Amino acid sequence: MPIATVNPADGETLKTFDPLSEDEIERRIAEADAAFRGWRTTTFEERARLLTAAAALLEREASGVARVVTTEMGKTLGAAEAEVAKCVKAMRWYARNAEELLADEYPAAEDVADSGAVRARVCYRPLGPVLAVMPWNFPLWQVIRFAAPALMAGNVGLLKHASNVPQTALYLGDLFHRAGFAPGCFQTLLVPSRAIESVLRDRRIAAATLTGSEGAGRSVASVAGDEIKKTVLELGGSDPFIVMPSADIDAAARVAVTARVQNNGQSCIAAKRFLVRTDVYDAFAERFTEGMRRLTVGDPMDPATDVGPLSSEQGRSDLEDLVTDALAQGAQALCGGRRPEGLERGFYYEPTVLTGITDRMRIHHEEAFGPVATLYRVSDVDEAIDVANDTSFGLSSNVWTRDDAETERFVRDLEAGGVYLNGMTASHPALPFGGVKRSGYGRELDGHGIREFCNVTTVWQAA
Repeated sequence: MPIATVNPADGETLKTFDPLSEDEIERRIAEADAAFRGWRTTTFEERARLLTAAAALLEREASGVARVVTTEMGKTLGAAEAEVAKCVKAMRWYARNAEELLADEYPAAEDVADSGAVRARVCYRPLGPVLAVMPWNFPLWQVIRFAAPALMAGNVGLLKHASNVPQTALYLGDLFHRAGFAPGCFQTLLVPSRAIESVLRDRRIAAATLTGSEGAGRSVASVAGDEIKKTVLELGGSDPFIVMPSADIDAAARVAVTARVQNNGQSCIAAKRFLVRTDVYDAFAERFTEGMRRLTVGDPMDPATDVGPLSSEQGRSDLEDLVTDALAQGAQALCGGRRPEGLERGFYYEPTVLTGITDRMRIHHEEAFGPVATLYRVSDVDEAIDVANDTSFGLSSNVWTRDDAETERFVRDLEAGGVYLNGMTASHPALPFGGVKRSGYGRELDGHGIREFCNVTTVWQAA
């Protein structure tokens, strides 16, 4: 079955691609295995030179590749251009910092003397070919935040990208080749999801990383577990956005709009549940709802557009089902809650704010992947923490308060991989990123991310 680019702005199929044959998959795995044998011996200086060259190439081609991303998955052109810039920044960051992040560590001689060692050290060695199963919502960034540290650590990569972004996937494979990386160092596998298991079970594949749905993560983790291979999973999120009375309510409401509709609302780390203390609930709700209502929905190529289409008809249908279920059980829509008029050809949905949410509603438990916010009234810090943690997810969180005691409570008690104070969650190459509970395990970015796919090796030496 062909792999296709379908423009979500109008539903038109623009290009189709034939998936790789079994023979071609085998050839590329063999090439990755051969490439690793040489790449693992290269110096950090050589790796940094090539990664910097790839960053420069991506930067020069930013305008064109951003348009491809927007055409394939529907984010606004401005957001796509920002994604390109973020990738360039991360590539350069790892080129500068990888050697220090992976430097040998030397325990103090007196600490290891009773082991019989005259000296000891810990070094980080690459694992081998890593399979990256990546999603469509940030089709450049999700790949680069794996590829940059993995390549700098001496690993090689095989990319199985989401099937609705084939042009972006092919571009990424070509980018590293044109930057001068040896054949096999980074390759795109244009294959359907059913091919993942056989690739992961291949003895030459050392590990896997996946960003995607809970179901996809469970599937990859089960196969990798059966093969006893290392995995890193970044899955869904239903991040709380907590507002306390000491916060700047105007700023909180303004940032809340951006936090909810970033990437057309299709982001694992987008704030989705807004928990506001009773004292300031009405003021926040009014400002937040008005901000959501004012957003312009339309053509993602138009600079005036704030919110483009969802990535697919199925994605919109899934979001509508959550909203319909909530409304049928007593929730109220303060704005939105339907498809916008005049945009029938694409997969659009109005920015929506729902209140009156209860734990009987699916949207209380499931991730709303689109521009739909749920608004909760809470009485104090304890209730805010209880509601925030009443989810199977634990990716990140946002807290708005100027009270130091409240800050410490939230940092201590929120079940999440990150707590962002008086701002919105955003990934950054110098900060570890990942979640707990059903949001996955392991970390990306920073030193924690680059070491995930390394063999942490103890070197012990007697006299």
